[in-house]
Amino acid sequence: MTSAIRRSALDALPVREALPGLLSALDGHGTAVLCAPPGTGKTTLVPLVLAGLTGGGPRRRVVVAEPRRIAARAAARRMAWLLGEAVGESVGFTVRGERLAGPSTMVEVVTTGVLLQRLQRDQELADVDVVVLDECHERHLDADTAAAFLLDVRETLRPELRLVAASATTDAAGWSRLLGDAPVVEAAGVSYPVETVWSPPARPVRPPHGMRVDPAQLAHVASVVRRALAERSGDVLCFLPGVGEIARVAGQLGGVGAEVLQVHGRAPAAVQDAALTASDRRRVILATAVAESSLTVPGVRVVVDSGLAREPRVDHARGLGALATVRASRAAGRQRAGRAGREAPGAVYRCWAEAEDGRLPAFPSPEIRIADLAQFALQAACWGDPDASGLALLDAPPAGAMAAAREVLSAVGAVDAAGRPTARGLRMARLGLHPRLARALLDGTELLGARRAAQLVALLSEEGPLGAPPAVAGGEYGDDLAAAWRSARRGGDAYASRWRAESARLERALGSTGGGAAARGSSPTPPLPETGGEPPAPSRGSAPDPAPRTPEGLESSREPASDGGPMGDDHAAGLIAALAFPERVARAKGSGAFLMASGTGAELPEGSSLRHAEWLAVAVADRAPHSASARVRLAAVLDEDTARAAAAHLRTEGEEVRWQDGDVTARAVERLGAVELVARPLREPDPALVRAALLDGLRAEGLGLLRWTPDAVALRARLGFLHRTLGGTWPDVADDAALLARADDWLEPELSRARRRADLGRIDAGQALGRLLPWATGEAVRLDELAPERIEVPSGSRIRVDYTAEQPVLAVKLQELFGLAQTPTVAGVPVLVHLLSPAGRPAAVTADLASFWQGGYRAVRAELRGRYPKHPWPEDPATAEPTRHTNARLRGR
Repeated sequence: MTSAIRRSALDALPVREALPGLLSALDGHGTAVLCAPPGTGKTTLVPLVLAGLTGGGPRRRVVVAEPRRIAARAAARRMAWLLGEAVGESVGFTVRGERLAGPSTMVEVVTTGVLLQRLQRDQELADVDVVVLDECHERHLDADTAAAFLLDVRETLRPELRLVAASATTDAAGWSRLLGDAPVVEAAGVSYPVETVWSPPARPVRPPHGMRVDPAQLAHVASVVRRALAERSGDVLCFLPGVGEIARVAGQLGGVGAEVLQVHGRAPAAVQDAALTASDRRRVILATAVAESSLTVPGVRVVVDSGLAREPRVDHARGLGALATVRASRAAGRQRAGRAGREAPGAVYRCWAEAEDGRLPAFPSPEIRIADLAQFALQAACWGDPDASGLALLDAPPAGAMAAAREVLSAVGAVDAAGRPTARGLRMARLGLHPRLARALLDGTELLGARRAAQLVALLSEEGPLGAPPAVAGGEYGDDLAAAWRSARRGGDAYASRWRAESARLERALGSTGGGAAARGSSPTPPLPETGGEPPAPSRGSAPDPAPRTPEGLESSREPASDGGPMGDDHAAGLIAALAFPERVARAKGSGAFLMASGTGAELPEGSSLRHAEWLAVAVADRAPHSASARVRLAAVLDEDTARAAAAHLRTEGEEVRWQDGDVTARAVERLGAVELVARPLREPDPALVRAALLDGLRAEGLGLLRWTPDAVALRARLGFLHRTLGGTWPDVADDAALLARADDWLEPELSRARRRADLGRIDAGQALGRLLPWATGEAVRLDELAPERIEVPSGSRIRVDYTAEQPVLAVKLQELFGLAQTPTVAGVPVLVHLLSPAGRPAAVTADLASFWQGGYRAVRAELRGRYPKHPWPEDPATAEPTRHTNARLRGR
């Protein structure tokens, strides 16, 4: 074996210079942070040296944890090649559903998910000496969780276990603190200059939302790839956010004169191998974030960066989780650009303007802050720390997300009231699925049989419950889960092959964990509330399961059924989707629109075969910003009985009394969450509910629903004036909301006796307002003194005061005020006098009568005496007799 080692390739790796420092740090401290740029050999040479397979050190068993399956396979192949061996000998790998390792394997590359499963099964990792957490800068939730568990193991069980956090670009100081002030070892890389070419679209494109990317943006990326091919030599590596975008850009690159490869986590192994192997032919490699790190893509001299990435998002209010397309961080941009300078000088074409670059986020969001935490919470519970408070994490999980996660776990029977894992929860953890899908698999097995349940769950599990399953990635699979199932069964493409492997894995896992729920004394549980591994050592403890039962309304059937039968494909697909996502069972509203039990609307695109369905079980949906409805991306036809059974915990019966269409409606209603099932009129509704509905009507339509006589309107205005002027105990009656907040004080007992809109119209608002006067203080008796309804003027007339304006208004004929030297006041406030002509038309306005008589009166007199010659217009109004009459009437007296 030794003679086959490719020593020249090993000696050329720059990380070799940092190895003495790394080994010294591990010998002295037991943990270390390794910062090494891409291409230095941190993923390949370091594990070989730590294992003693090269360099002459002692033999150790090393586990290398990678965030992605493609990276795990590639790293294992590269290390085996450096040793001159086949994969599975000294170097092997284990990913979900695939393992190439044996008794002689000293370096095993695994995904972080596999590492978590092992830690739950064997907390001591008794056969492991060193663990390397690679690419920890990506801050995947599994990697953060694995680091926390490993630190717990080092502290309590195996202080000799060595731990390395390795990354190209990371928060070295933060990881050092997390690892107990671990030494930071840095390796210099060999990097070549990379020229930046800013290449924004010529016209604005719509920003991404949900999983949608503007086709104009993808067309621009394709044009930049063509430009790069024309302007530069070497292979082109183009970063895109997902599989669908890769496929669309690939379709626009016909005739480019280069081989176009599509590299992502679901790509066939042959395509992955081709991308990672040097070629004599020029290539364009369209890749997701899997190519940002861990993988060396030989021949690349040019990077085209779309500037987009995918991150998980959870809308707890609507019970929706999905991958969201976001702007990639500046750190990701540096990683991507660096791929062009691994072997020679290169260039990066960035598909955005230079001015935008500074506004991008500095680093990607840690997954623990933005992802659904149900699976993390189950891992923590199985580890013995249900609230994760004792785990060493760079970022604490958000309290709201953890609360939502615990609701999910409790509903599926994975944890008890204290948060401890039940036996059912331990089985769920062994399945390596999100708890929602684990619930669907366990309970679905009792109803469909293990094979059919496993096949359907496999359709949903490839990207996890938050992502888009491959069934909706495009092509023949579409948005119908049952049709996707049929397509996968007969398909011969790469996805169908992966789906079969995952289906077989889940079926085997069911057998190894004790089969279905009822088969081993565990219990299908009530369905999930709306939101959004292996077992621990026995010493951690677990809670017992409740007594076994089958969900009411669902009948078991392990026999294969033909399409359209009681347990045919459509029925089975709807059952599994509803068991996993009961808050997303949805009833049709018409024209492709549905209402989900969560209360969120959902819409199907034109042309969908599901638009005719009366009920749907929505498996995947996302919602665009500012959109009230979600877009259905994967669903199955459902019948009402199955919907009722799968979402039984959302079923409610009760009286619904509300203000609707301008009056009180009272019904007895059965609902499934927000979905109305049955309704009938109520003859004798609960009076308290009627009262609440009437108040809603008053809020919606205003207090004008009451009977407002002129005196009532005037009283409200007078009280409003006193509240503004004197405050204190005088009530605020100007604002409807303020009045309705005190409905008990003034609208009773009439409001409680009312039953409909017409009854509100019989309530005398003035009489009701009288109850708000400050009777307790005695101030109420001063109402007429402080804000008199009328003021007597010199002519003897009693004139109504208008209190509706900010200042009280007294509108009176000018001659009736002759001899009045001072302006009248109310509550110490001068009234605003509207002086009227004999015909009652406005002639002048004043708040200072004395000044008016001395100045303004002359002009008004000159104008009005010609228009109304029969009325008196004395030169000295201060001494004239006030009157309502003409000159002739005055003489006749």
